[in-house]
Amino acid sequence: MQGARMETYKKKIWIDLDNSPHVPFFKPIIEELEKRGYRITITARDCFQVCGLADLLRLPYSRIGRHYGKNRMMKVAGLVIRALQLAPTVLTEKPALALSHGSRSQLIIARLLGVPSTLIFDYEHAQWLPFAYPDTVIVPEVIPDTAIKQKFRRIGRYPGIKEDVYVPQFKPMKGILSELGITEKEVVVTVRPPATEAHYHRPQSDELFSVVMQRLSGRPDTRLIVLPRNADQEAAVRVVWNDLISTGKIIIPSKVVDGLNLIWHSDLVISGGGTMNREAAALGVPVYSIFRGEMGTVDKYLSNCGRLVLLQSVDDIEEKLRVCKWNRPTQPGSDSPEALGKIVDELVSIMEQS
Repeated sequence: MQGARMETYKKKIWIDLDNSPHVPFFKPIIEELEKRGYRITITARDCFQVCGLADLLRLPYSRIGRHYGKNRMMKVAGLVIRALQLAPTVLTEKPALALSHGSRSQLIIARLLGVPSTLIFDYEHAQWLPFAYPDTVIVPEVIPDTAIKQKFRRIGRYPGIKEDVYVPQFKPMKGILSELGITEKEVVVTVRPPATEAHYHRPQSDELFSVVMQRLSGRPDTRLIVLPRNADQEAAVRVVWNDLISTGKIIIPSKVVDGLNLIWHSDLVISGGGTMNREAAALGVPVYSIFRGEMGTVDKYLSNCGRLVLLQSVDDIEEKLRVCKWNRPTQPGSDSPEALGKIVDELVSIMEQS
């Protein structure tokens, strides 16, 4: 028995944080895996506030690689370059499993170096590279087999949505609004612009974002907190909305903020992406999506449950968007608190078979 425990302890899992949503998602997974005797090594891509969030959550990591912009050819080149940059870490750490929530660079180098890989994903329409396939995947239960077109050695499942993995551990902290100069009487709207550099981006999302900003900024009782995805997007927002930023009507935080805490203290959330929408839905905060790419099963599920409102046209903004104070409960809840345990159980099972 002691030998078995030592063997388990010696196994190492390599987690690559490729995008900002991966940081809060993997933190409780890392903690639970370490409790079960596994060692963890972490790499992080220097983009989209990944490293800032990892610092905020006190996750130790090696900073490797960056983002290469919107150009398709540069994106592909960037994936390969970062994959090669990750190689020394793989060769030194010798992980038994490569794990991520969508790191193509990790998948490339893991396959080249013969490291088994597991990918957790919740958007079935993401683009796959022919040379960057995982061995096993873990997905939400709401995504049916028919929606997964690729063939994998194993498909694990977990209840709820990925945000249910870390929302149950969230503890609200007061003071975030006062730090931003916002009073309790104002209607606080947190806005996340569309992911303009993503392959799934559609121009309609930009149009809806512009209309939403115009409508909300024209209300005397609202304060808008805008969370740009990168420096270029922030610069573009500052050019278009400079006057309202100068008066404080629109606030762009000067440093990385605790996203869940900000969402919890907002009266509504509007986002052109996926994670912030689903975080708000998991917390029970009123949330509206201006995403116009191909809708994933998870977002359809949340919409059908009434936990997410889809704004798919300018008319929808006029008819569906309700701007008012939210009657916030004392503490957030979670529809699927067992999601974390199910994912870790699946990972342990994968490790035991490796």
